Amino acid sequence: MKSLRVRRFKKLYEKVLLSRIFALVMGWLFSVALPSAIYWGPQVLQNANAGQKTAIIVTSLAFFLSHFGAKSLLSNYPGGRSQGLISTQVVICYGIFIIGALLLRIEVSRVLLISSGIAAVVWFQIEYITTRTYFKPKLAIIPGGFAEEVLALPGCDVRPLIDLDLNGIRYDGIVADFERLSPQEERFLTRCALENIPVYNAKTVYESLTGRVKIDKMSENNIGSLLPSSAYETCKAIIDWVIVVATIPVVVPIALLTALLIRLESSGPVIYSQSRVGRGNRTFTIYKFRSMRVINNAIEKFADEEDPRVTRIGKIIRKLRIDELPQFLNVLRGEMSLIGPRPEQPSFVKEFNDKIPFYSYRHVVKPGITGWAQVRQGYAADSDETRVKIEHDFYYIKNCSLSLDFFIVFLTLKTMFTGFGAR
Repeated sequence: MKSLRVRRFKKLYEKVLLSRIFALVMGWLFSVALPSAIYWGPQVLQNANAGQKTAIIVTSLAFFLSHFGAKSLLSNYPGGRSQGLISTQVVICYGIFIIGALLLRIEVSRVLLISSGIAAVVWFQIEYITTRTYFKPKLAIIPGGFAEEVLALPGCDVRPLIDLDLNGIRYDGIVADFERLSPQEERFLTRCALENIPVYNAKTVYESLTGRVKIDKMSENNIGSLLPSSAYETCKAIIDWVIVVATIPVVVPIALLTALLIRLESSGPVIYSQSRVGRGNRTFTIYKFRSMRVINNAIEKFADEEDPRVTRIGKIIRKLRIDELPQFLNVLRGEMSLIGPRPEQPSFVKEFNDKIPFYSYRHVVKPGITGWAQVRQGYAADSDETRVKIEHDFYYIKNCSLSLDFFIVFLTLKTMFTGFGAR
């Protein structure tokens, strides 16, 4: 899903101060030049030796990757405007360069890389705080139909147009439900387009701002005709395998320690298995570290955040998502992916499919250990939250790509640090 561009700033000083070039230059001076001058002295910026030049070049590349990555997160995906997410992205980018320099035996000052990374985190926070108001799209809404859903969104700069007149206010776009336009409204939107003011369909804007595809009938959206490409699915399966195999040296010790702590705290099996519905509505067995006390003949129900069944160790491994590690086996068996809609229990699938006729369309892709709905909403606790979760799942299916998967990885790391949605 492409972002809604901010277009209303046309004055010269606005174009300069809010431009990417200005952000790159000021950010480089703060994040690369300043740490270099402090570490080696101001003269290094004019008289650097070969080793210092290499260090400055590598540090500059780390900053530029962080900059373009942060801009992508801020503009391309709903929820990208997050201070925590931007900081996580910067840390990962600099970490890649630090590890790469070690593996390739490049003589680069790790002190400079680390200090530059800290400065970059500070800089991006300053940039985010000072510019977030300016880069929030300001949209004029023609009331009626699905446009009312956009008007009701919290935290968005959307304003209703009552008399089809912009009154001299600069907007980034006009939003309307294209299926409920009167002739006068169609003429007004045509004039706006001729004046270079973008005109958006309300459903497109809703998806872009919320990361959800809201539909009551399959005929209301083209999602039923969308299927992931075979090339994407093949590439994703290869990446899943590579990541799982590469992380075995780290995962195994964590898994053994977790198993020991679970066994010490409460009786019962360490690994919990359960039937879930996967791709193509096929049932498979999912594996998790047991995080609850064993209760015979327990009734299937949603887990609450303060569920008394959850053990002390269970709360920790749920928050850090360690309880999901045994699902790496499901990934290796081809039953799951690292990223995708979470698989549900067969009884819940039957219940939701009775209430929502197209519910099972979420099974057109492999279920995942983490997914768009988990990082955006958390685990659903009832039927109403499940419907919202499905809207997130449909957004993922409609827009699935490696770039969206990569974005979900960043959000998952943020989720692990905050414990959001851990149930």
